Amino acid sequence: MRNTILASLGLMLSLPATAAWQLDETESTMHFLSTKNAQITELHTFESLSGTISDSGELTVTIPLSSVNTNIEIRDTRMKEKLFEISQFPKAVFSASLNEDILAMKAGDSDTFIVEGAIDLHDKNVATTFNVAVSRLDDATFRVTTVAPTLLSAGDFGLAEGVKTLQAIAGLKSISMTVPVTFSVVFDKQ
Repeated sequence: MRNTILASLGLMLSLPATAAWQLDETESTMHFLSTKNAQITELHTFESLSGTISDSGELTVTIPLSSVNTNIEIRDTRMKEKLFEISQFPKAVFSASLNEDILAMKAGDSDTFIVEGAIDLHDKNVATTFNVAVSRLDDATFRVTTVAPTLLSAGDFGLAEGVKTLQAIAGLKSISMTVPVTFSVVFDKQ
């Protein structure tokens, strides 16, 4: 019996350990564009991102909405308060189950994938798809980059009234309700 237990323990210890993956915030960026008065397009970002990929391929990326950066402080404040309403809805979360081929990639491999998931934002859960290029940089690092922007509609997330409020405050003729989103993120094995 003792030999069986020792053999089982030895077998378990010899199995390769699987590890979760953690988003490297210092190497990751997310951008979105807004268009006002039908012809002025501006680039914005979120300064903070976090995320994990579980051993089974469950992806979660969290964006604290208070980290929005439009390069204009008063606009950031208005977006936090009037659009995102961060006191009530402090974050956006993207969740997806990754294709097993992604986690099976070897160092030096790269390929494109469609990642289908959902974004939880402003008490709405909206199915969202990202077309991405995935590169396995080494045994412990993935880089994932959008190959085309994903278009998100403010109305789908219950943000249309917030956009209209921002438009009125700024005295603009229009602000587009559709926002292109891009990102480049790095995940490290933990």
